[in-house]
Amino acid sequence: MIINHNIAALNTHRQLSSNSNAVQGSLEKLSSGLAINKAGDDAAGLAISEKMRGQIRGLEMAQKNAQDGISLIQTAEGALNETHAILQRMRELAVQSSNDTNTETDRAELQKEVDQLSEELSRIGNTTEFNTQNLLNGKFEGTFHIGANEQQNLKININDMRGNKLGVTGNAKFEETVSVTETGAADLKDGIYKVDGTDLKDADGNVVATTTDQLTWTASVGETDDTFVFTQEIDSGTIKIANGEATAVSEFENGGLQAGTYTANATTLKDSNGNTIATSTDGTTFTGLDGKTTLLTVDTALTADTTISVGGIDVSSQSAADSAITTIQSAIDTVSAERSKLGAYQNRLDHTINNLGTSAENLTAAESRIRDVDMAKEMMEFTKNNILSQAAQSMLAQANQQPQGVLQLLR
Repeated sequence: MIINHNIAALNTHRQLSSNSNAVQGSLEKLSSGLAINKAGDDAAGLAISEKMRGQIRGLEMAQKNAQDGISLIQTAEGALNETHAILQRMRELAVQSSNDTNTETDRAELQKEVDQLSEELSRIGNTTEFNTQNLLNGKFEGTFHIGANEQQNLKININDMRGNKLGVTGNAKFEETVSVTETGAADLKDGIYKVDGTDLKDADGNVVATTTDQLTWTASVGETDDTFVFTQEIDSGTIKIANGEATAVSEFENGGLQAGTYTANATTLKDSNGNTIATSTDGTTFTGLDGKTTLLTVDTALTADTTISVGGIDVSSQSAADSAITTIQSAIDTVSAERSKLGAYQNRLDHTINNLGTSAENLTAAESRIRDVDMAKEMMEFTKNNILSQAAQSMLAQANQQPQGVLQLLR
């Protein structure tokens, strides 16, 4: 019998410590619901499950990204729905103006509505935004990240859906007062006249005068000295005569201006909000801020501020309105194609969201099998280890009593 080393107590203490650790481990798993709470529980399982967690959270965020993408597409497509309505109305007006039961005055009123509709097309294109990003001015090129990993993207672009790009804006016009001197028996009555090359036509399309130098005009009827002279060359546009005063409405080819009102001088071209959109070095050619696009070219250099207006497609005559029908129909087809493209993207993203949801669900199930604890099984382990721990405590007490037997030998 020995007393320096109580082997039975040491063994029992070791078993008690082991059982206590097992009980603590079971309590940790039961309270957290996880089979792996630290790397020591399952090093390989921890690494695998953390990788799965990254994929799951990435897939869930990709779902949100796809849903945001659908919201952006719906915003753009909703605006194009109104663009379609405007174009349909413009086409209707063009068909109406093509009928010669309308007078020039009637067509002028129709032109006013077309001008306003074209300006609204431009406003919609310039102001339709999603999260401060303009969608319909032709500059939106987006990438939707619809996967959990690198390069799992969907690229999308939306074409320019403004009036000028659709071809339903008119020429650039500006008015200026010009002096007119009459000689002989010529009498230029009040009204609106159109300059057509070397001919000057009245509102009914009749040639009332001709010219060889765009300055001196000779009446087409009467004596040869029935002439009138403008103080400057008039190559195109219209002439409005009122109370002996002539106002020339000059027209120039529109290089890229949207419908609206602009102010130009020798160096700058500004929109109605006062923003500079083009610059010039000679007062005749105005180049966009990109340095590449020529937005406007005029024949005579501008000096003082000049108001320039851009309206809608021309429906002011039978032939112009007739031609406008096809142009507007082409614009309608262009918008239809763009809306169809956006609709296809939206349907694709709907399927993407469903697929991402399924993948996230399956990965979550796999991660759960590795990471989550089987509560019933762990409760069995806890009960077993708890009983063993209590038994070890009892046996340790018994083992500690054994050395007392030595006292019997010392009596």
